[in-house]
Amino acid sequence: MKVLKGLSILVLVVFMACNQKGERKETSEISQVEDTKEIFEFSTWITSNKEKPNDLYAIEFKKYKDNGIDEILINTLTDPSELARLASIAKEAGLNVHAWIMTMNRPGDSIALKHPEWYAVSKDGKSCFDTRPYVDYYQWLCPNREESRNHILGLIEGLAKVEGVESVHLDYIRFSDIFLPIGLLPKYNLVQDTELPEFDFCYCDVCISKFEEIHHKNPNDSHNTSIDMEWKNFRLNSIKNIVNDAYEIARANDKNLTAAVFPYPEMADHMVRQRWDKWTIDEVYPMIYHGFYNEEIDWIGYATRQGISDVQGKIAINTGLYIPDFKSGAELKEAILLAKENGAKGVAFYDGPLLTDEYIKVIKETKESLK
Repeated sequence: MKVLKGLSILVLVVFMACNQKGERKETSEISQVEDTKEIFEFSTWITSNKEKPNDLYAIEFKKYKDNGIDEILINTLTDPSELARLASIAKEAGLNVHAWIMTMNRPGDSIALKHPEWYAVSKDGKSCFDTRPYVDYYQWLCPNREESRNHILGLIEGLAKVEGVESVHLDYIRFSDIFLPIGLLPKYNLVQDTELPEFDFCYCDVCISKFEEIHHKNPNDSHNTSIDMEWKNFRLNSIKNIVNDAYEIARANDKNLTAAVFPYPEMADHMVRQRWDKWTIDEVYPMIYHGFYNEEIDWIGYATRQGISDVQGKIAINTGLYIPDFKSGAELKEAILLAKENGAKGVAFYDGPLLTDEYIKVIKETKESLK
């Protein structure tokens, strides 16, 4: 009996030890999960001012960091030296930096303006060199002409070589709007029920020739180019090819590639010949500007979720929010939470100077609540 009693005690001790070991292991694994939990990131777009001194930028960047902003996307008009200046200050403040570039739309590009043939041509034969759709700063280059492509990719490479930069951030990586957001139509006194020729690009000689080589037909001979899927896909792929080349350049310089895009892929496809779920890219920042589309705030959640569904985990999504669309801090907080609840990695605000004290406070408090 003493032997059996001793064996029973031994078994109990071993069981308790194993159980405690298992509890410790489980606790350890839970801790690891908590430690590696992905942080919901907050970022803002800003445009640089070469006249603004370093000390004032240091104050601005510290304000962002102290109030929950993790990243800044800086437009330096593709100036690598200006990017290097601001990247150094931002890094000192603890911010990640992305090099924001206007890609296919190149307003005031001094090199491109010396080459009128580089510009995209509308269906009615007008070049963006001297006939700009919608607004004067719409100065779109052709994505298929070798010289204009190389110029754009060269600008991307210049930014990618700058130290302290997280990614090259492509903006206007598309064609000009074939359809404007519905909320903007009254501003231009436009009705766009069909594809209008003055807003349909690019019909330059190079694009037509390359398309004919592949498909043995000329889109100018089509009775309705809006339903010619080969012509549509040709243009979608023209943008995709620029992105894929930019990705290789970014990777060669140990950088990521990101982009500001239209709200979700199907909408981007329809409005601007941009199918971003099919790109080779690290992250996108869909500009889910609900006011542009006469939508309510909950549409931010819908559009975010649609993009998440389309990319199927291949591309990280950061929901872009347009500050003038919001009437209060409460609305901004609601939008942030909708983005997170629907799968976004983070949110981006357009733009930094529009972040009032009220909004800065909301961002900080919301960031703290998500930890």
